[in-house]
Amino acid sequence: VSVYNEVNCMVDFIINNYGKIDVLVNNAGISKQILFTDIKELQWDKMFDVNVKGVFNCCSCVVPSMISRKYGKIINISSIWGLTGASCEVHYSASKAAVIGFTKALAKELGPSGINVNCIAPGVILTDMNSMLDECTINELKSETPLRSIGSAIDVANAVLFLADDKSSFITGQVISPNGGYVI
Repeated sequence: VSVYNEVNCMVDFIINNYGKIDVLVNNAGISKQILFTDIKELQWDKMFDVNVKGVFNCCSCVVPSMISRKYGKIINISSIWGLTGASCEVHYSASKAAVIGFTKALAKELGPSGINVNCIAPGVILTDMNSMLDECTINELKSETPLRSIGSAIDVANAVLFLADDKSSFITGQVISPNGGYVI
């Protein structure tokens, strides 16, 4: 997603074969736990290339067809760390905060064209990205979460399904955070 021409080819393929794109979910992302003082410029750039430039590229390629049809749903995936920041994840937190700002600004710009733009900022979710967490850390996170559990991919998928559905047609520019109460 960080290479514009590849994203453009993907979008052209989809439109040529399926006619249109009604919903765009920007879910590609990378993370890395590292002290701020150890982050190298290339690591910073890669984080932003995937997590922010990827969102920009996908939206840039999809939005013109949504504007012409006066319909579309864009759902950007951020993180609770984009809301609160996380120690040892400065570049990740900054990139996810950028996605939130991007979402809010684009929602204002595309609203008059009938396009909803929203963001999901998941809490700790059991995914490959968090597979390095040991049992002790998982239990600690559970105890710090009011619902006393860690989220699953289905919790995030349900939020995506809601925002992709016409039941959410009066919601735009919002950040929904399935996090079990970890961030209140």
